[in-house]
Amino acid sequence: MSSTAATTTSPVVSGTTPLPANSSSSSSSLNSTSATELAGNFQTFLTLLTTQLQNQDPLDPLDTNQFTQQLVEFASVEQQLKTNDSLTTLVSLQQTAQATQALQFVGKTAVVNGNTAALTNSQATWELNIPAASTVKINIANSTGQTVYSNTYSASAGNNQAFTWSGKGNDGTQWPDGQYTLTATATDSSGNSVGITTQLQGTVSSVDLTQSPPLLTINGQTYTVNQIQSIAN
Repeated sequence: MSSTAATTTSPVVSGTTPLPANSSSSSSSLNSTSATELAGNFQTFLTLLTTQLQNQDPLDPLDTNQFTQQLVEFASVEQQLKTNDSLTTLVSLQQTAQATQALQFVGKTAVVNGNTAALTNSQATWELNIPAASTVKINIANSTGQTVYSNTYSASAGNNQAFTWSGKGNDGTQWPDGQYTLTATATDSSGNSVGITTQLQGTVSSVDLTQSPPLLTINGQTYTVNQIQSIAN
């Protein structure tokens, strides 16, 4: 790819040619307390009901239908609490499974959707998914939003086209290692806008299990497991 404007940087985009210059614990405690209170109330209710039935006036018997209705209501609430306990257990098992899955990614090279990559040892790489041959304008900004590099390239259609930036700005400045964000806009030969998505590839260096779902750290950025598009190795 040949640049549209004189530049001291030497980005590489495979398949392209540069143009010439131009809180779970509290919930569990609450459920446990509610269950204990309900059990106590239920036992008290049964004791009172039994005592009243044993000592009722034969000429003015107690309304057993009312007692039966109350008994059914207590049993219904008890069943709901048991269901909540079961759901809490299922959520806990799911969180454990997520943590186990996340730990398996440590040390693996993962591909995720994103446009902020780490410049390390004067090299940062993005992967571009370009649906049609087009003219692509690349802008790269630092963590403060300042544009540090821009150029225009002709690109062929294709996914996972690597764009590597050496860290040099248009004026030849070598920018320090850090996080840089790439923005790609494109138009085809008919002048229509072409949508471009960017992906990043990096090693999963750590997992934060205190978060739910767990967060994976890749090139200094955090992602959830469901944001991983593929595992390279």
